[in-house]
Amino acid sequence: MSLAGRRFYKMTGSGNDFVFFDVRDVPAPDLEAASVIGAICERRTGIGADGVVLLESDPRHPFGIRYFNRDGSLAELCGNASLCSVNLARHLNIVGDDEWFTFMSSSGSLFGRHTHGSPEIGLATVTDIEADSAIPLGKHENRIGFSRVGVPHLVILVDDVADIDVVSRGRELRHWPSLRDGANANFVSPRGSGWAIRTYERGVEDETLACGTGAVATCALLSAWRLAPNEVRLLTRSDSPLLAHTPDAPGERPTLRGEGRLLFTGTINQIAPVAADK
Repeated sequence: MSLAGRRFYKMTGSGNDFVFFDVRDVPAPDLEAASVIGAICERRTGIGADGVVLLESDPRHPFGIRYFNRDGSLAELCGNASLCSVNLARHLNIVGDDEWFTFMSSSGSLFGRHTHGSPEIGLATVTDIEADSAIPLGKHENRIGFSRVGVPHLVILVDDVADIDVVSRGRELRHWPSLRDGANANFVSPRGSGWAIRTYERGVEDETLACGTGAVATCALLSAWRLAPNEVRLLTRSDSPLLAHTPDAPGERPTLRGEGRLLFTGTINQIAPVAADK
């Protein structure tokens, strides 16, 4: 792999972690190969992450991003990766504080700003809201809805997320035959004055510690079910909160506020290929 000398930025958004590469000046087509992405994301022989993000130049925006899941698939949108990109752009002096700006993603232009010590993003309008899916309910499940926040999401209202086998049930729902593109599966239950959420993510094909677009999708469904206002605090699997807001007026953008922390920077020496199963 021709990655020797490449500088990277390891970031986390509420435990949803990413390896960022700044490719504004030096293109990196080698970083788009599924085998390379998988090797980088491998937690024992690579850097370890849920996905890889390329920070790119854009002719109409301060920057653009492309997010690749750990299986190498290009995702339309990732909320936590977008939050992280706002902080990284600030770290690299691409943008400043407080003022809203736009940046490009695979799902179109998004809004971002860094204010009061944390990043915030304005996402694409929530679409395709289906308050009650035809998918049969499983054990401990009370309701299943669907919405699209750039990417498709199922939201499953349960008694207690701690009782759910997120990997087993999430994998089943993620591949449900009636879902054209599959979907992320978000399990949500009341906790204190807010809500707890756990997510099985397509592309990662496992439970992740947080999902930003899943938080917005969950906010939209809780509002549709009249169980919460259109702004909710969701406690993720990492115990880090995400604040999601879905607007009342049609066409307005939902917003997401949360963590986008730069953990460390480094330079790749050698990445070992992922060993094939024996």
